[in-house]
Amino acid sequence: MSFKSSVKRFFGIKTEEEKKKVKTPKEKAKDFFESLLFAGIAAFFIITFVIQNTRIPTGSMEDTILVGDFVLVNKFMYGSSSPKYVPFTEIKLPYFTLPAIRDPEPKDIVVFEFPGNRDQIRADELGVNYVKRCIGTPGDTIQIINKVVYVNGKQFWIPPHVKYIQPYPKPRGMVEPRIFPKGMPWNEDNYGPLIVPKKGYIIPLNISNIDQWETTIDREYGRKVVEVKNGVVTIEGKPVTSYTFTKDYYFMMGDNRDDSLDSRFWGFVSRDMVVGEAFITLFSWDRDIPFSELFRLIGSIRLDRVLKLLY
Repeated sequence: MSFKSSVKRFFGIKTEEEKKKVKTPKEKAKDFFESLLFAGIAAFFIITFVIQNTRIPTGSMEDTILVGDFVLVNKFMYGSSSPKYVPFTEIKLPYFTLPAIRDPEPKDIVVFEFPGNRDQIRADELGVNYVKRCIGTPGDTIQIINKVVYVNGKQFWIPPHVKYIQPYPKPRGMVEPRIFPKGMPWNEDNYGPLIVPKKGYIIPLNISNIDQWETTIDREYGRKVVEVKNGVVTIEGKPVTSYTFTKDYYFMMGDNRDDSLDSRFWGFVSRDMVVGEAFITLFSWDRDIPFSELFRLIGSIRLDRVLKLLY
């Protein structure tokens, strides 16, 4: 069957000759499976390159996005890519990326691949997507003072549904041991200043600041390359005094500021890990209700969140 014929069959378009022809059960079965295959290919293309649905499992973006929301993601906006791994494995595939309409901007709600915990070169499970608010773009300086976010010295826009659980900020000087980068005397409420790296940005490297940049550099290489030997910083065994970043990075935070594991804890998101922009809630229900209680689950659908635009 030609591609043109497949398209016509997919959309139910028939010639007069085809309408008059009486098909055998075998021909009908063949047509059905051909149409099913074409529909599968079309769906795969749409999900891979245009729009996909993602389920929200945690409350880190409350009250902008709720647990149980099913959110549509515009993958075409930032330049979608072909699959990077063989499904259900960690086997890498050669992939390509389509041209982007634009790059992520401050305020965008971004879906991205989780880069891994603070001291990890990559996540334990590849291809896990997170949803957060873009706070900082390449070259920006991020600082948080008593829960208030500042970008390049100016107070950042406050999301309309931002949420705080703790009324009082952790004071400056109270160190959170999980904070990114490792060794910084900060906490999630009093943080920075920290520069978001961009492609071509050069930093000095020495034993005093290597803890701050080690994980990000290792992630650029995709393997462990940074070491300190006899008081000298080395990359791939060669002594260095500086490093030039090869990628653009972003700083992401959840709108639920006191209950979000985000860039404050595990670091920057590289441009090639960005998946797309979350733009609308398709529908929402109580995910704690099991499917065995189907009618109760359907009854939990939040009608006010059906086709709700995100901002």
